[in-house]
Amino acid sequence: MENFKLTNLFTIKGIAAPSGLLYSQNVLFVISDSSNFLYQYDIAKKLLLKFPLVKDAKENIEKAEKPDLESITQYGNQLIMLGSGSTAKRNTMFSLDLGSDSLQSQDLSTLYKKLKDVGSFSDDQLNIEGAIYAHQTMLLFQRGNSKKSQNGIFIIPNHQEDGIRFVPISLPTLDDIETTFTDAILVNDKIYFLACAENTTSTYEDGEVLGTILGIMHAPTFEIIDVQLLSEHQKFEGITLYKESEIELEFLLCEDNDTEVLEATIYKLTLPKNK
Repeated sequence: MENFKLTNLFTIKGIAAPSGLLYSQNVLFVISDSSNFLYQYDIAKKLLLKFPLVKDAKENIEKAEKPDLESITQYGNQLIMLGSGSTAKRNTMFSLDLGSDSLQSQDLSTLYKKLKDVGSFSDDQLNIEGAIYAHQTMLLFQRGNSKKSQNGIFIIPNHQEDGIRFVPISLPTLDDIETTFTDAILVNDKIYFLACAENTTSTYEDGEVLGTILGIMHAPTFEIIDVQLLSEHQKFEGITLYKESEIELEFLLCEDNDTEVLEATIYKLTLPKNK
């Protein structure tokens, strides 16, 4: 992967700790790991709207209580947002119908227990950081950033919990620390993923950030076919497709700087199309 370009595109005031984003029709949907709002930013109008996901929604929620929304994906007209599952407070899924604004929530405790059983993870090892829904299958990206944990992908076919599989994935290291998934999206037959190296052995406590890579996988096999270092000091946590042409792809990225400042910087990443 050569000739990539990463630029600071714009800043959104009013969002802290962005953890995922999804672009659709000139609107950028953003989730935060310390908030229970869905943020909707009109890029052309530079207008931010906040959609409460729960009654009495809050921002900068204290760590022990935060919903830790880390994944956002789209299936048809539905926006799907998932908690990481790293504590009992983080097991909720929200789905929003973009046509009717109808919002539903679901407790995923039973599903997440099944994921732990399938992947042989303890309660403090599960950490879902990315989701892709395609072809009647949900892919959940496990961030293996706790002690003795493992990066990998949970495959959930057509909502059938009995058919769940876990595919371990080995990722590159930065400063002798393995990078761990922070988000992923599907573009055609390839999965583009972010992975960060953080000096911590906990899904709960943050550590020194050692950098973020972008990787490309062949979607049918999960074979990693290319990797690029994006930053040696930033923790990119969200990626979404912005524009696609015959020769290049443009993505939008968000960075979690682990502060309470209500300000989110959005970056544009431009790549030549990988043949």
